[in-house]
Amino acid sequence: MDRDKFRTFRGYSMESREEGDLTPSMEDYLEMIYRIAGESGYARVNDLALALNVQPSSASKMVRKLAEQGHLKYEPYGILSLTESGRQAGRLLLKRHETLATFLELLGVRANLLQDTERIEHLVSEETLGHIAAFVEFASENPGWLEPFHRYLHERRGR
Repeated sequence: MDRDKFRTFRGYSMESREEGDLTPSMEDYLEMIYRIAGESGYARVNDLALALNVQPSSASKMVRKLAEQGHLKYEPYGILSLTESGRQAGRLLLKRHETLATFLELLGVRANLLQDTERIEHLVSEETLGHIAAFVEFASENPGWLEPFHRYLHERRGR
C-alpha cells in the first residue's frame, strides 16, 4: 500500500470537494424536489419538509441555498421550480439513487435498503457508480445467476 496516497474518510471527502459542489444534504433536497415536482414541475416547501422529515424552516433555509446556486427559482411562501441545471442534477441524483437501490436489492439487502442507499449515494465515485450501473444492467439481462446467488445467501445465513 502506498502510504502517501492513503487518507482518512474525511480526508478523501475534503480532497474531492470543490467550491460550489453540492453537499450531501443539498443533494438530498434537490433529489426530493425533483421527485415531488414530477409532472407538475413545481413543489412547495411544506411538501418538501414533510417528504424529508425536517422542519419547514430547515427546508426554507436549504431552498434558499439551492436558489443561490441557480438550481431553483423560489419566492418565499411560494412554489419552487427547478431551473434547467436543477432538473439535470435532480435527474442524475434520482438515477444514482435508483441504481444503487437496485444493486443492493440484487444483493439481497432488504432491512436497511433505504438507509444504506442514502449513505452510499453520497460517497460513491462516478467510476464505481458506472461499474455498478453496468452490473445492474448485466444482471437484468442475465437473470440466471440470481437465484443460485440468493440460495447461497440463504444457506450461508444458516451456518
